[in-house]
Amino acid sequence: MTVTATPTPAKALLDPANHALVLIDFQSQMAFATKSIAPELLRNNAALVANAAAGFKVPTILTTVAEKSFSGPMFSEITDAFPGQPLLDRTSMNTWEDAAVIDEINRIGKDRLVFAGLWTSVCIVGPVLSALEQGFETYVITDASGDISDEAHERAVERMVQAGAKPITSLQYLLELQRDWARAETYDLTTGIARKWGGGYGLGITYARAMFNASEGAH
Repeated sequence: MTVTATPTPAKALLDPANHALVLIDFQSQMAFATKSIAPELLRNNAALVANAAAGFKVPTILTTVAEKSFSGPMFSEITDAFPGQPLLDRTSMNTWEDAAVIDEINRIGKDRLVFAGLWTSVCIVGPVLSALEQGFETYVITDASGDISDEAHERAVERMVQAGAKPITSLQYLLELQRDWARAETYDLTTGIARKWGGGYGLGITYARAMFNASEGAH
């Protein structure tokens, strides 16, 4: 059988219209005990993801656990990207067991969900496995999630992958939303986010623009 290639993207790739993002428990109390990723890198990656989703207008759910009584506020890097958006506060460790969150999942109506948050082995495993069991396609941004140890984070990721979740990273999420540098309407958004939160890649964009006035959209 002859296979013919066509210049079309895989259906498994993310785009701004084909998924919803769920950001879970990016809160002070949860971050204090997170040891699988440095706190400054965690905050950086959370900011990158939040600003990517906000900029590309991805429907996004922000949820906290015991915000007022125990866990503290959600990272400002996230809430600043979604000014005025309410936070859905829960008592359940498993986000999927909260009726208000599920109402919002159903209102948005996407069967592909992307998750990130704290801790990987509790607050991410719970909703990811629950969503998978109910027929949703799930992705986990592993470097915007963290746990109390490397072991806890890695075993949680393995467990979710074995169940069918797809692991991705923060910068991958941003660039997958852009995907083509000829998309001029979001070019400055994407490179701006990368320059601010994209680490060495962002430095490279800044250098190329300053030294050669180069851009990734040029041929």
